[in-house]
Amino acid sequence: MKAVFACAAAALCIAPAARAAPPPPGDQALLREIAAAVSAERQRATIERLVGFGTRHTLSDTRSPTRGIGAARRWVAAEFTAISKDCGGCLEIATPSQVMSGERVPTPTEVMDVLAIQRGTEEPDRVIVISGHLDSRVSDVMDATSDAPGANDDASGVAAGMEAARVLSKHRFRATIVYAALSGEEQGLLGGKVLADYAREKGWRVEANLNNDIVGNTEGIGGVRDNTHVRVFSEGTKAVETQAQANRRRYNGGEVDSPSRNLARYMDRLADAYLTNLDVVMVYRTDRFGRGGDQVRMLEAGFPAVRVTEAVENYIRQHQDLRTESGVAYGDVISGVDFPYLAQVTRLNAVTLASLASAPAPPEGVAISGAVSADTTVKWTPAKGAAGYRVWWRSTTEPQWRYSRWVEGADAAETVLKGVVIDDWFFGVSAVSAHGYESPVVFPGDAGSFVSPPPPAAK
Repeated sequence: MKAVFACAAAALCIAPAARAAPPPPGDQALLREIAAAVSAERQRATIERLVGFGTRHTLSDTRSPTRGIGAARRWVAAEFTAISKDCGGCLEIATPSQVMSGERVPTPTEVMDVLAIQRGTEEPDRVIVISGHLDSRVSDVMDATSDAPGANDDASGVAAGMEAARVLSKHRFRATIVYAALSGEEQGLLGGKVLADYAREKGWRVEANLNNDIVGNTEGIGGVRDNTHVRVFSEGTKAVETQAQANRRRYNGGEVDSPSRNLARYMDRLADAYLTNLDVVMVYRTDRFGRGGDQVRMLEAGFPAVRVTEAVENYIRQHQDLRTESGVAYGDVISGVDFPYLAQVTRLNAVTLASLASAPAPPEGVAISGAVSADTTVKWTPAKGAAGYRVWWRSTTEPQWRYSRWVEGADAAETVLKGVVIDDWFFGVSAVSAHGYESPVVFPGDAGSFVSPPPPAAK
């Protein structure tokens, strides 16, 4: 019996003659080149410049050329423009905004994001986003005048996006990449809403949002240090899931297989393959306990999104007035940023962006059947640009995909896994290009689909 089970698990029951041709090689020299091109020193210069604006509070001065959120936004836009000039105009600069008010915005205020858009060569409406928030704060979230350096929260995330833009703009990709510096995060995730609304307005098919928020520190409370891990938070079930979808998911599974969760698994595998001494820690939460980031607004719009955050946070450096008490220095200053570590996290982002934008889109229409059968049939809709597909399966308690079957052919749309009983495994499908770039794995049904209908309009 043990031998039979092992045969089913590893699909060894399939005769070698029945196997398809081998898949394209998976190791990508381009991804290694991209990782090597990231510069910690450039990121230091970026954060020094952002800290130099004194405060970047969303309600701060917008007219001064040297201080406040307005000056910071204009500088980021100018930097994106300079990067675009170096790549022959490959970036489009956009500054979507909305006038907002609320509990933390007592008077109507323009909340503006700064975007650099690198159009895809073949699928320009398929979009991969990296984001970080430009605004900063001190202890009092309404204090718009005191110095709020925001070196790590979140100049580090903005620096990751800007450095990714510099490196990736030297290459071309089949899908569009958007580099986003958001405003208004500390006032209620407002810049995330501006981004999500803009994406909907432009008809973007957002495949992934990598939201980098607090990604540069390696010293936690009590002196604990960790420069070899980065946390990736991902929602378990979709924020836009309907009641009918929830009922099916509860019965058939999918609680840990949202597209965001499979995006986190994708990043974990890329880190293992292309980075040295940086491991992804997948956290099965939308965000840290009781806290939030701009990726929440993207999730609420139906877009797959994850939060990328350092392994150990230092709370005396977050949301603090600059001061020293009992020998303890409080405040989010530049000395709290570990630039070699920030560069490592940026490499993970850049490699992920490049891999996603080079691969075909995740397959749609993934479905399984095989009840009361010894075999499982997996079906999907062929993806544009795919040369073949990997059909994946894993035990229902495993965190990462384990077994796979290669299915050759751009138009291939199903396979039968002989001896793999549908009851005992979770299944998924990824699309692979002729050059070996692979999409994230898609779990069957609505729970795992990377394409979600927009949420109902607010009444």
